[in-house]
Amino acid sequence: MPLIANTYGKGRVRTLRVQRQADYNEVRELSLQVMLTGDFDRAYTHADNRTVIATDTIKNIVNIVAREHVSAGPEEFCGAVAGRFLERYQHVESVTVSGHETRWTRMVIDGVPHPHGFVLDANGKATVQLTKDRATTKLQSGIDGFTFMKSTGSGWTDYLMDDATTLRETTDRIAATSMNASWLWQCAPQDYTKANGAILNTMLSEFATTYSAGIQDSLYRMAEAALAAVPEIANISLACPNKHYLPINLSPFGLSADNLIFTPTDEPYGQIECSVGR
Repeated sequence: MPLIANTYGKGRVRTLRVQRQADYNEVRELSLQVMLTGDFDRAYTHADNRTVIATDTIKNIVNIVAREHVSAGPEEFCGAVAGRFLERYQHVESVTVSGHETRWTRMVIDGVPHPHGFVLDANGKATVQLTKDRATTKLQSGIDGFTFMKSTGSGWTDYLMDDATTLRETTDRIAATSMNASWLWQCAPQDYTKANGAILNTMLSEFATTYSAGIQDSLYRMAEAALAAVPEIANISLACPNKHYLPINLSPFGLSADNLIFTPTDEPYGQIECSVGR
């Protein structure tokens, strides 16, 4: 039976690049699929893998190119990835690189674009829950899946260490989360929309403009700030899974990630929750 066509590659190669310029950062997050065609027929027909580029190698090359093109836009970056395979491997005939960009919008704090705080584009879903009986009404507002990050200004140190601990301490990491938050009204504000906006903006400002010793530290202070900003709420509850961005080890290739290139990962994640009241 003839082999009519074949292609192979690596999917969901996720990378976050941080372009650091003094006190101003840009972040670019992409998920790539890299598919190769060329002289690979015998891997299918004769169990002969001598020309096959391991898919793990494909992932490594994407990360190497990411380090070398930290500031490139999605189109330029995909072109650089494809070009690297054609330059490096003469038996590769064509490369198809498909990319999906996670778009991060810069936070605006007090009317000023923040240098390293970002929110996910098209972000979050507003929520409301009302419970009413003949005597009382309980009203909660909130937001689900509101995703935000800061590319610096966060650390994680001085946690419990024992023989099961492998995580290294750091004073400079990316902090990111997809927050579910709800707040209980103790009386009605003049305008629910404005009050809800003030709660969210206050929490983002607290997160972006202060150093975080951990998500726990940030959440408590964000809740405190929201309660201070909007006296009509009685308490607030926050649930925030860590969105991890792990530094990539490029030392086998003679490169340093230099806190610029990261692998986004969703699982497993830390789940941090708290409720704060008056």
